[in-house]
Amino acid sequence: MIERIQVTSEAREQLKDITSEVNAALRKVGVKDGVCLIFAAHTTAGIVVNENADPAVCFDMLDWLESAVPQSTPFRHEEGNSPAHIKATLVGQSASLPVEGGRLALGVWQGVFFAEFDGPRDRTVIVSVVAS
Repeated sequence: MIERIQVTSEAREQLKDITSEVNAALRKVGVKDGVCLIFAAHTTAGIVVNENADPAVCFDMLDWLESAVPQSTPFRHEEGNSPAHIKATLVGQSASLPVEGGRLALGVWQGVFFAEFDGPRDRTVIVSVVAS
């Protein structure tokens, strides 16, 4: 079963918590137990599972990625968003997570984030669920 989530980013680079939207998609499809694949259908965005209790973690991750792949670096790609492509490759476009009791089976401090590297934009996240 597949659901699509629409995500609107507000900044050029942003980690946006989409855990509640993914859980809502799980409720909609009605799967109680299984595996959920969360996929960012874009080449300049990704999916990250990390701490959602302290927003400083997201800022630290974005700061580190910016220092590793600075926007100011000269690249050949004429569109000018090569750093976004590289960052999306580093974090990855998907995550496979267990579903238990109709919700993502995450750790206490974990959340699912949409990683925007070329915003602000309207984006699509595909949630595919297989029941066990």
